[in-house]
Amino acid sequence: MVIGYTAGVYDLFHIGHLNLLKNAKGMCDKLIVGVTTDDLVEYKGKRSMIPYEDRAEIVRSIKYVDAVIPQYNMDKVTTCKKIGASVLFVGDDWYGTDKWKQYEEELARDGIKVVYFPYTKGISSTKITKALKEVRGWTTETSRRFLNEDENTSDNEY
Repeated sequence: MVIGYTAGVYDLFHIGHLNLLKNAKGMCDKLIVGVTTDDLVEYKGKRSMIPYEDRAEIVRSIKYVDAVIPQYNMDKVTTCKKIGASVLFVGDDWYGTDKWKQYEEELARDGIKVVYFPYTKGISSTKITKALKEVRGWTTETSRRFLNEDENTSDNEY
């Protein structure tokens, strides 16, 4: 059985995320997906719009995903070994970087292959967030207020 692993924040889930998961599942029997915890997102100097539990449930509900695990750190080598993955899937925006060359060497020693998928051009959670901010005039404080508004408020009021 070929076990594949990939990880990401999966904030504001979009077609690029779906493409990665679909392509990855096509190359393995079991696809395990690490979803970055809120603490790790903040450690990386960012902030997710969607809380971890919701992001994990969204990813878990995708038909290509067999299991979801929390990604507590950036150590993909240890995670792959722990879950028995024989292939690690990532976007090709990492291809050729010093960090990923090192990952490839470490993983290869354990028989784990790295497969790079083409980055879906023109889409990212960062671009979606920026577009929402521009269209709706959001600041961080406005975004927080919007997300915490009374649940009875209709979406089409915005």
